[in-house]
Amino acid sequence: MVTPVAAHDADEVFSYYDRPILKPPTWREANIGGYLYLGGLAGASSVLAAGAQLTGRPGLARAGKIAALAGIALSLGALVEDLGRPERFINMLRTFKPTSPMNMGSWLLAAYTPLAGVSALSDVTGRLPLAGRAACYGAAVLGPAVATYTAVLVSDTAVPAWHEGHREMPFLFAGSATATAAGAAMIAAPSAENAPARHAAVFGAALELAAGRLMRRRIGMIAEAYESGRAGTLLRAAEALSVAGAAGALLAGRRRGLAVLSGAALMAASACVRLGVFSAGVASAEDPRYTVLPQRARALAANASGT
Repeated sequence: MVTPVAAHDADEVFSYYDRPILKPPTWREANIGGYLYLGGLAGASSVLAAGAQLTGRPGLARAGKIAALAGIALSLGALVEDLGRPERFINMLRTFKPTSPMNMGSWLLAAYTPLAGVSALSDVTGRLPLAGRAACYGAAVLGPAVATYTAVLVSDTAVPAWHEGHREMPFLFAGSATATAAGAAMIAAPSAENAPARHAAVFGAALELAAGRLMRRRIGMIAEAYESGRAGTLLRAAEALSVAGAAGALLAGRRRGLAVLSGAALMAASACVRLGVFSAGVASAEDPRYTVLPQRARALAANASGT
């Protein structure tokens, strides 16, 4: 007879017919990993573009505006592709539910995307400059939420590696988004204007590294999902690329070649972070240990405290 959920031995965990206790996410890695990454690129790029516009750096502002529009367009494309039919996204706008991260995210994207589009198209065509500048600042106001709401979206699930990391996940995504937006700007903007991007790159990489390390230290044994298998490989690559990219940003100055290489490293690091987080979530849902053992530990702690 198969033990239904767990054996009494603290090191053993069983489930019905050795099936996962949780249903693993059915999202496709390329689509949802791309959605997570490109949304972060878009949101942070809008903030960078607004700062550049405000301080008189037109080349840096244009690079950020174009990156924001390209990022959000591709992000929405990846999301719709995973949903299967475009009308499924539209249907999410039929209600307004503040308690649903998915619903709030849909409304956020619906508000942000036109602003990013007007901002970039106005800059490129030279038409409606006042509307374009206003749209740039509007996109920047929504940008931080666009860059990080997906962290709330994945954390608000039963997937152990995502849910248990809910405290640090927004900071991890914010650092990752800042680093990749800065990396894109370092590649596309004139060297004479990219000092803010280089500073943002260092800040974003540092925040990403610190949040990731803190999250893995705090969540205990579930950190194994982030440190082994495909997720571990991706996240170790992300750390190495982030360090290299941040070091290059510090040293680049007006050296165009080094700025481009550093920017590419930072963008690759951010992609590895998002894909690594996705892979860790899938792995943790497939292994019953990550569901049962933390629950067992909390139950024992509650019994010991008499609550």
